[in-house]
Amino acid sequence: MSDATPSAAAAAVVELQAGDLPAFCPNRKMAVWNQHPRVFLDVVHTGSARCPYCGTEYRLAPGTVVRGH
Repeated sequence: MSDATPSAAAAAVVELQAGDLPAFCPNRKMAVWNQHPRVFLDVVHTGSARCPYCGTEYRLAPGTVVRGH
């Protein structure tokens, strides 16, 4: 994502598996220069959440079973 523009970042979608929880942004694949304060996102109850800083959407992958969250 190092060459992502703000509009491209807002359109980004990250698909998560149960092992990727808890979900947080910025994620590990984002460039250091493009990071903002870390926020944890609740994707367990709704299936998806959008980062309030950069607009990246985080979704549980179809069929993902979450236990213990």
